[in-house]
Parts: sequence; structure tokens; C-alpha cells
Amino acid sequence: MAHPYYGLNELREMFLSYFESKGHLRLPSFSLIPPASDKSLLLINSGMAPMKTWFTREEEPPRNRVTTCQKCIRTGDIENIGHTDRHGTYFEMLGNFSFGDYFKKEAIPFCWEFLTEVVGLEKDRLYPSIYLDDDEAFEIWNKTIGIPADKIFRFGKEDNFWEHGAGPCGPCSEVYYDRGPEHGCGKPGCTVGCECDRYIEVWNNVFSQFVNDGEGNYTEMTHKNIDTGMGLERLACVVQNVNSLFDVDTVMNITNKVSEITNAHYGESHKTDVSLRVITDHIRSSVMMICDGILPSNEGRGYVLRRLLRRAARHGKLLGVDRPFLYEVVETVIHENEFAYPDLREKQGYITKVVRTEEENFAKTIDGGMKIFADLLAAHKAKGETEFSGADAFKLYDTYGFPIDLTAEMVEDEDMTLDRAGFDREMEEQRIRARKAREALGDLGWAGIEFGSDMPATEFIGYDHTEADGKVLAIVAEDELRDEVVSGADAILVLDQTPFYAEMGGQVADQGVITGENGARFEVTNVQKNKGGKFMHYGKVTAGQFQVGGTVHAAIDTERRQAIMRAHSATHLLDAALKKVLGDHVHQAGSLVEPDRLRFDFTHFEAITPEQLSQIDELVNTAILTGYPVVTEVLPIEAAKQRGAVALFGEKYGDTVRVVEMGDFSMEFCGGTHLDNTAKAGPFRIKSESSVASGVRRIEATVGKATLETIRQNHLVLGHMAQMLKTTPGDLENRIQQQVTEIKELRHELDKFKAEASLGEARQFLMSAKDVKGQKVLTSIRNNMDAAALRQMGDFLRDKEPNVVGVLASVNGEKITFLAVCGKDAVKKGIKAGDLVKYVSGICGGKGGGKPDSAMGGGSDLLKLDNALASVDDFVSEKLG
Repeated sequence: MAHPYYGLNELREMFLSYFESKGHLRLPSFSLIPPASDKSLLLINSGMAPMKTWFTREEEPPRNRVTTCQKCIRTGDIENIGHTDRHGTYFEMLGNFSFGDYFKKEAIPFCWEFLTEVVGLEKDRLYPSIYLDDDEAFEIWNKTIGIPADKIFRFGKEDNFWEHGAGPCGPCSEVYYDRGPEHGCGKPGCTVGCECDRYIEVWNNVFSQFVNDGEGNYTEMTHKNIDTGMGLERLACVVQNVNSLFDVDTVMNITNKVSEITNAHYGESHKTDVSLRVITDHIRSSVMMICDGILPSNEGRGYVLRRLLRRAARHGKLLGVDRPFLYEVVETVIHENEFAYPDLREKQGYITKVVRTEEENFAKTIDGGMKIFADLLAAHKAKGETEFSGADAFKLYDTYGFPIDLTAEMVEDEDMTLDRAGFDREMEEQRIRARKAREALGDLGWAGIEFGSDMPATEFIGYDHTEADGKVLAIVAEDELRDEVVSGADAILVLDQTPFYAEMGGQVADQGVITGENGARFEVTNVQKNKGGKFMHYGKVTAGQFQVGGTVHAAIDTERRQAIMRAHSATHLLDAALKKVLGDHVHQAGSLVEPDRLRFDFTHFEAITPEQLSQIDELVNTAILTGYPVVTEVLPIEAAKQRGAVALFGEKYGDTVRVVEMGDFSMEFCGGTHLDNTAKAGPFRIKSESSVASGVRRIEATVGKATLETIRQNHLVLGHMAQMLKTTPGDLENRIQQQVTEIKELRHELDKFKAEASLGEARQFLMSAKDVKGQKVLTSIRNNMDAAALRQMGDFLRDKEPNVVGVLASVNGEKITFLAVCGKDAVKKGIKAGDLVKYVSGICGGKGGGKPDSAMGGGSDLLKLDNALASVDDFVSEKLG
């Protein structure tokens, strides 16, 4: 190997340090969860994805040159994981970015210098590619860098032009490394661009120089950008001269841990290698996702995490592991990655708990899937089929998580074959559906209302002001920018400054009124902050008109704001109380703060006991009554962490953060609006506690006026109940207990009376019974008797007279209930109650059955009831011959 060896962690640091030396600002990786304003992505899948607003200049970047190593997740090729050398769901993307600063003539030399001088890759093994018409890039590679023309490959739009619908786009230049013929396909003409694993792309310079209007029209950008992406694992694969990204040092160390647990070793067989690779890749992804605040669920990014964990667990089963084991690998994943991501170690206990809980839940799911497999197998065998259908195999795979290999093995054990072609067709159809869904979604989503990069962000002054003058910067009506809007129109107003809080962090937006000249009035019902920092006031013009550039007065609904602040401050107290009672593993998983009402979702893996719930309630109310001053400060993030401020789990923060402190009870990062003293929150009351997802619980509660209203309503109800029972609210419990005891006694007496009355009637029945060949045959209709009363009467007749044969009928509405009884001597002679009740029920259009001495049935034809009872004599006579 001609070039030096470097570990993956070394390479990451070398790249970031190199670009720092070139004037780039080093930023930590953004969260895997995209910003709330970006609805186009489920998970961050590239280095530039978190920086879209910097590229469009909707927001000013912290510096025009930035470098990052970004955590990324891509699951589009999940079926290829383990089968190829270069596919993984989790990877790190090294990137250097220029926002209107340098362009091609700087970016290409940066790329070449780093790869050849810093890392030391052999120059004769590197091959650049360019867009077909990009002569500028060709000149730089050929003349400036000195690459011969025959080593520079020109590719078309599909390969070397980067765009995703409307928005910034441009040509790109990739750099490939020749790993040698031993990695190739061996086909004649195998060269750069071949799908085999010989020529591996290690660098991609994207020259963002055009804007696509979405209809194929390209406009040259004034400020051109550079977006570089280089897969860290791919670079390590080349530098370490290993066969695949799974053989890279930090990744292989995780595989070694998996091998230790499963006793399956790399290189034993292709099948074993695939399972080891899948487990390794998926547990890496899962640990990173959980660390960023994602929890397993059945939708969205939570479903991606659940699918990864369950695929890994399934491959564990293929390796013979029938117990939860992935959680044991978490420590190794953290050890290999904590150099760059120290928060992994801080959250190790929590991450391990989430992984183990999901594994245990999946074990129950796959046990249920085994029953489904047995049912499907039985259905095939019942039809005499020897082939298990591909559709059923896909159902097991897609719905119950069964890997096709596991299904194939189980089918083979039953001496059947599997329709693998049918399964593959179902898989391909699913891939097509998924691809179409991805295409429809797009990768970057530049769509939305664009106000232009020249418009400044709205200044929020609502922490200190409830009303203020402002200037109208933009108006939107019917999804179009307008110069003015008149009475009756629904619209969006953007102001230069506003006291209105925009919905974020779980807190609902302020409402209120914006007034203008000549009595113009705009009623604000919602406020949203877009990715460019503009506060968009949604509402309706109820009088006059508003114009861009006009001066307005914005005033929030202060009573509503006060109620929201009560709920938000109480939410912080609740969060602190939960940690104190349940433990530090509790993290916020979502919240909703409304006027005097709150909903708080948090991580916890079992139901909260009534005693714990009472303790939490008491802690919050004690904190309110203590009257802690609520102090807000803007601090450097490290200083805030050192003081013990709690960050929202998975959230990404800037260099400075707003910290909300409530005495020594609570200290959290928060951008919401709050009271100045906890005492103003008023009484706190937990309304409910429930599960919303695996490992996530929810508490709903009220404060302030909402709690007072509940107390008032409860007091009124108690008063009315006390009046009805002729007592006082204080003695209501004793009075109700007394009433319950009296009712029980009355019911007992009534049941006793009914029983005695029924037995008296039964005695009369026996006295009037007919003699049919020595048997006492009787029939009777007793309307509106329930089944229990009929049975009690029948048991008396049966036990009292050994020769009795009786049929009792009760009519309730349109329904007939039959009871047939036969004494022990009647049964010995061959008369069975089950046969008898089936006979009479059938006459009335029903059915019945039961024991020889007692049986019940039913019918619906009331007109034939008399005929049915009259036929009992004939039934008995026939049975006795």
C-alpha cells in the first residue's frame, strides 16, 4: 500500500482541520432530525441538507466558508445493505461549503491538495469526472491540476448535474479512486462509471451556480455556492485498503462485538457476513438516531428506527440468537464514536434502555407472527398445495418482520417449496412504490412562500412587549405575494418587528389584532415562523386595507398570553418533577402548551403508579406555592450546560441559548414565554396519564383558570348530589356508603322473594303435569324472565322429580328463550334435554343444545311458540316408543 494508513477518527479530524486552515468555520454535526421548517425530509441525508436556508440566503450563514462532518441516514437502498461493499444506512458526510465566496478555481485545488498531499492518495489512481458541458471545470483539472485529458471523464445530466426540482442547482465534479482490478467486474471496458466496486467515488464538488424555476429554465446565480460531499467511511475504506466500508476500523470493531455475542464470525459464509453487516450497520444508525431524540414508532422517522432495530434483531435470529442482544452492542458503538460525538456517552443509559425495550417488544411481535405463519401454512396444506405463496411470504416479511430466509427455512422444514419469484415481484412493486414516493417528495424541497434573501428576518420583541408599531414587509393572499389586501380577505402579513409569538417549541402562537391607517383591522389567528426567520401572521382583514410598506400597530391578546405562560411555566415544573420522581432517563418527547392547558410527552418505559402520579402532582403544586422567581438569561451554550440547564432532547442549539430558571427547582433551555414567578401559575391538576407509543408516556394537565373552573364545577356537582341525598358535601361519602349498603340488602331480599315465588310456581307446575307413559311432562310460558331465573326454576323441577320432562319458555320482545330439563330417570330412559331443546327451538326458527339433564335454546318465530310447546308430548312419547 503506497499511501499512509489513518483511522476513521483521524481522517475526520484531518479534513476538518485542513479546511479550518483555509478559513472555514468548523461546525458540529447538525441533528439527524431536520429543522421544523423543513417538511421535505424525514431525516438528514446529506451534509448540505441542514444548511438550505444559507444557500438560498433566507438566513445569513455564520461565515461564508463552513466545514462540517454531518451524520446522515439514507434507507432507500436498505435491501442492498450487507450485499455490497459501499451501501450503508448510516454514514458521515465530510463537507466544505462556500456561500457566495470561492468557486471552482479554489474548490477543485482544495479537493486535490487534501486527497493527495494531506491524505497521501496516489495521484495516478485518482480520476475526476465533470458535467458534459463544463469546460471551466475541465480547464482547471487539466491545466491547473495537470490531469491528462484522457483521465477526465465527461458524464451527462443524470450523473454530473445536481438538481432537485425548483431551486439552486448546478454541475458537479466527482473524484474516483481506482481500487484495483481485483475489485472489478472483469468485463471488457470496465472503467470510471461502472457499477462494480473497482472505481469508488470519494469526493463530489457541487457547483451551485443556477436557479431552476421548476420548468426547465435556468438562471445564473449572482452569488455562486460550493457544496462538497465526501463519505467518511468511503474515504477510510480507500485509505485503509480494505474491501468494504464494513472493514473500516471503527465499523469492524462493532462487528467484532456482534461476533462475540452471536458466535458467528466474519468470513465464514456469505450468508453470515450479510447478517453481521446488517446488524453492524443498523445498530450504528439506531444509536445515532436515538441519541438525537428519535424513538421507535409506527410512523415517520420513528418507523425508520423501528424497522432498523427489527431488521437487526431478525438477522440475530438467523445467526441463532433467540434473546435480546443488540443493547449489548451499544457500548461498543459509543466507544467508537464518542470522540466526535461526546453526547453519546452522556445518553448511554437512555439509548441502551430504548434499544432493549424495542427488542423485547419485537420478540413478542415475532412470536405472534409465528402463529400467522402456522395459519397460512395450514391454509396451503388444506388446499393440497406444496408451494408457499410469494404473496404470503411478503406479508410475513412486510407486516410481521419475518426475513425471507427464515420463512424459506420454515417452509422447507414442512417439505414445501417457496414461491421466491412471487416474493421478489412483491418486493419490486414495493420498491417502485417507495421510489415514486421519494420522487414525489423530492430530496430538498425548496418549495414554499419565498420572500427573497433581501428581506430581513422579523425581530421578535414579545418577551418585553405586548404591543408595538411595525412596518409591513410583505403580504401573501391566495399563495401569492401582493402589494395590498382589502377587507374580507384571508391573508398573511409579515412585519419587521412583532410582539406576536410564533408557534414553536410546543407553545401555540399568540392571537390578537393588527391595526392600520383609516381604521384598517386584521385579526390574527395564527403565527408561524418560516425557515428564513420571517414571522407570518395568519388572519383575516375585517376592515379597511393594508399595503406593503405601511405602518401598523400590533397588539396581542394579553389575557390569552398570560394563560399560555401559566401553562408553559407549569410544563417546566412538571418536567423537573418527573425527573425527581421517575429518574434522569425522563426526556421530553413532545409537548403542547395552550391557554391554561398542557400536554407533555416524555420517555418512560412503564405505567406511572397512582402513588408516583400523586407525588408528581404534589411536587409541582409545592413549587408553585413556593413562589420561585422565573429568571431568563441568554448565555453561551457551554456556560448554560455547566450551570446544569436541561436541553431539549435531540434539539440543536446555537452558540448562545436562552435559559429559563425557576429557583433551584428547574433550569431549562427554552425560547418560549414565561411568568415572572411560579406562584402566578395557579393550581396545577393532572387530568390523565397514558401511553402514546412504546417507551413514551403522556400527561395532560391544567393550571390557572382552567383548574379553578374544574374545581368550581366539581363543587357544584357535589352540592347537587348532597342535596339529592339530603346531606352535606362533607358527609356525602358516608351517606353514599349507607345507600349502597341499603340497596344491596334490598336486592338480596328481592332476589330471595323472586326465588321463593319461582319455586312456588314450580311446585304448581308439577301438580298440573301430564302423565306421558310414566313421565311427568310440563310446559309453561313465563314472559320477561331472564335466563338465570329460568335455570333456577328448571333446576328445582329436575332435582325434585326424577321423572320430569319440562320445557319453560320466556318471551322478551321478539326473542324466545327455551329451557329444557329432564330428571335422572327420564334421562335413563333416553330422553335428553339437549335433544328436546334443539327440537322445540327449531320449530321457532332457532337452535339450542346442552347437557342431557339441562339445556337452553332460542327462537324468533313467536307465532309458532304454542305449537312448539304442544309438540313436547309427542317428542316424549316417540322417545319412549
